[in-house]
Amino acid sequence: MTSGGGGPGARISLRLAHADDVAAMAAIEWNAFTDPWPASAFRELLGEPHVRVTVAEDAAGVLCGYCVLLHVVDEGEIANVAVLPSQRRRGVGSRLLDDALAAAAECGVDSVYLEVRVSNDSARSLYASRGFLPVGRRRAYYREPLEDALVLRWQRVGDTEAP
Repeated sequence: MTSGGGGPGARISLRLAHADDVAAMAAIEWNAFTDPWPASAFRELLGEPHVRVTVAEDAAGVLCGYCVLLHVVDEGEIANVAVLPSQRRRGVGSRLLDDALAAAAECGVDSVYLEVRVSNDSARSLYASRGFLPVGRRRAYYREPLEDALVLRWQRVGDTEAP
């Protein structure tokens, strides 16, 4: 899960999260969201069999982002993606998202869903670049500030069987 090439995010490596990462993930969460998850949520997720928590770290070993993928049978959800403000627009979020989608496909997941703030143009652009399409809207889903969420879905293409 290490980086390759010299493009954006090249000095970032990805690995599965462990308990020692919880404090850093919670700190990133608090920097990224107005309604953040508590550290206990990350701790609980790490022990779940259908959850994959991946972290990104820079060359110095400092955590700069994470992604939480939930999956059951053939469906998945990107529950959270966050990157430190100082590392945004450097390919970290793209690397984390690509890793989650590849892991989902390896687990037999055909569809991955997520919610994104209507106003989050940069995240929406990233998701669209990976083939996520809008499939719904959740009114007043986010708090602080109150805002709608778009529900997006990624559909795996390729070796699917006909019904």
